[in-house]
Amino acid sequence: MEQIGMFPLFYFPEIGSAWIMGITGTIHILASHTSVGAALLFAFLAHKAYKENRNDLYEYMKKYGMFLLIFSYVVGSITGPGIWYTATAASPRGISALIHNFVWVWATEWVFFVFEVVGVFALVYFINKIDKKTHLKLTYAFALASVGTLFLIIGIISFMMWPGNDAFYQTGSVSDAFFGLTTFPHLFLRIGFMIMMSGVIGLIIASALGNKELRIELTKKMGIISFIGGFITLVCFMWYMTTLPDNAKLLLEIYMADMIMNKAILIIVFSLYFALAIFKPLIINKPFSITMLFIIAIFGLWPGEKLRESIRKPYVVGQYVYSNQIMGREVPGKNIKNEVEIIAKHGLLKTNIWIPQRLKTITEENKLEVGEILTKIACSNCHSLEKTGKFRPLLDKFVGQDKDMIKSFLQYSLATGAISYMPRIDLPDEEFDAIATWIAAQNSKEN
Repeated sequence: MEQIGMFPLFYFPEIGSAWIMGITGTIHILASHTSVGAALLFAFLAHKAYKENRNDLYEYMKKYGMFLLIFSYVVGSITGPGIWYTATAASPRGISALIHNFVWVWATEWVFFVFEVVGVFALVYFINKIDKKTHLKLTYAFALASVGTLFLIIGIISFMMWPGNDAFYQTGSVSDAFFGLTTFPHLFLRIGFMIMMSGVIGLIIASALGNKELRIELTKKMGIISFIGGFITLVCFMWYMTTLPDNAKLLLEIYMADMIMNKAILIIVFSLYFALAIFKPLIINKPFSITMLFIIAIFGLWPGEKLRESIRKPYVVGQYVYSNQIMGREVPGKNIKNEVEIIAKHGLLKTNIWIPQRLKTITEENKLEVGEILTKIACSNCHSLEKTGKFRPLLDKFVGQDKDMIKSFLQYSLATGAISYMPRIDLPDEEFDAIATWIAAQNSKEN
């Protein structure tokens, strides 16, 4: 009998497996975005300091660099492995797909990253210890390495949305995977946001300066830089939206009303903040600027990352790995089979090697246990399964429904793929019955 290459199931109660990865990832992205944006800002400041012989700017860069070392490279280095751990646990076949497509791209990115880490230490340490021209060249090299790291990672992340063309599925080549429709819009969107974040961090550093004239000058400059970054982000976000696959555009229509309202509020708040920095620089003190950093992170970065993850559904990678780890289509270039058809033929219990032998055959005694396992495999990567679940609680969707109603819905939505943002999984009647029985039992228990 054909088997599917599933991994053991990881499920985090109340929150769900994928959201653990998302929370860790958002913290990491805040740190990493600050680092790349700061590299570009360093190049700008170093150029200005060298051309104008401004030693006071070097002192500002040193303070900024110390903040960067602690915030971006310590926090980033901790949460980076955290993403690998949580992603491998929550979405092992998604990570496997990325590694099999981009192993050498990732290896190259790590070389750039090592240069970044060494470079930021060198930039801070060698201020006023080497001649200014050599320091300027080092700053340029650091900026190029940071942008190179970003470019390589964006190609990989963009592939998670979709390859952008059908050639990849036939060839399986790295170039067809890397250079998709979304790659460059996504790249410039991120660069814009990173520039904005570098300005936001710069405002924190400027607000702590004792030299009043320098504080006013740099606060104004950071406000302008933040405005420029925000404008690039907004324009490239609209460009990025036009390159998305059909399933993402459908989900966008669902979220669009709330998204437009939230984005409009954020644009107004951020614009007022940056305008204050430009026209009333002394108002921007340390508590105010730190508070605004957290506001931007919580209400700007987190919703954006959550939206990107959400509109990718039902896939987690490349429009062929479903969010529940089942391969949803044929990929001849990678010798990948459509596992939906295998499961439809033999059932999930028989084809998943991690199902205990005692549960391979459904009985009245084990039906609830089988239903729980099947529900976790099919649904837990997007839904929390407790009534008190924090993100997309599954049980809430079936309140007031009996087993037969739940079963009919599952057979309609999952087996046929009628709901475009949910993975298609066609199970035998008895396996759908077990899932429906478990869901109905949980709702009865809660009530």
